[in-house]
Amino acid sequence: MKNKLRSSRVVIIGTGAVGATTAYTLLLRERISELVLIDANKEKALGEALDMNHGLPFTGGVKLWAGDYSDCADADVIVIAAGASQRPGETRIDLLKRNAGIFDNIIQNIVKYNDHGIILVATNPVDILSYVTLKKSGFPSNRVIGSGTLLDSARFRYLIGQNKKINPRSIHAHIIGEHGDSELPLWSLANVAGIGLEFSEEDRKEIFNSTKNAAYEIINAKGATSYAIALALDRIIVSILQNEASVLNVSTLLTDYNGVSDVYLGVPSIVDRSGVREVLDLKLSNEELTQFHASANKLKSEIANLDL
Repeated sequence: MKNKLRSSRVVIIGTGAVGATTAYTLLLRERISELVLIDANKEKALGEALDMNHGLPFTGGVKLWAGDYSDCADADVIVIAAGASQRPGETRIDLLKRNAGIFDNIIQNIVKYNDHGIILVATNPVDILSYVTLKKSGFPSNRVIGSGTLLDSARFRYLIGQNKKINPRSIHAHIIGEHGDSELPLWSLANVAGIGLEFSEEDRKEIFNSTKNAAYEIINAKGATSYAIALALDRIIVSILQNEASVLNVSTLLTDYNGVSDVYLGVPSIVDRSGVREVLDLKLSNEELTQFHASANKLKSEIANLDL
């Protein structure tokens, strides 16, 4: 029997590749009782809702519709997947100015109707836009979460599993920092059943470069990432709604975390019904600590140029 959640509403703002695929993933897995799609292009949201509703005879009893911001009033989780898409050859940071402006309007409309839910940001650059959302929403930091490096860590685990010929679900390994070019792998903590993993320098370089550049490769090949990020967002939403207290590498506001404060970065965090309940204190090597500070400083320099 599927683990179906009752009396829960998720609103997805933005029905592009990420938003629509996330909605479809939630629908197929019957994660929630109500699912609302919102898009500046109302016809697009309506079309996605109609298409998915026609599949309900094959799935379950999720109520799904194309709505407006007033539907945020009863939302437990509001996913922001709206914004300009990353173009081939474009970095996530290149998206910042375009998407920061879009977020002004979105956040104003969310807080007009909802002051109790959790905002989950998926739009890139996700760490900076999560920080923007925090400042503009007035929500407490535990209830503004970015998808962070959860997907990067999944890619990392997959590639390590391919290298070691081990199921990636048995690989414990983390990517932390920016969801982007300054992210860093924690080789010192990579393990299977508590046993450390050894790699040649060449393998380390190949695995990490493939992890870091995965989105660029996918975007160049098919135009956008969608499936794996939808599964990552589904994982975060379920941990929230089921009060799982799962440890997930989400983007959250850091306060004196290995000497880093006032910036959103992806780090292992306990996620439950309150949002981010606790950030886990990782012990980093000196090299990792240097890289982590560089990642934080990079994002802080970008934030400094925004009108917050």
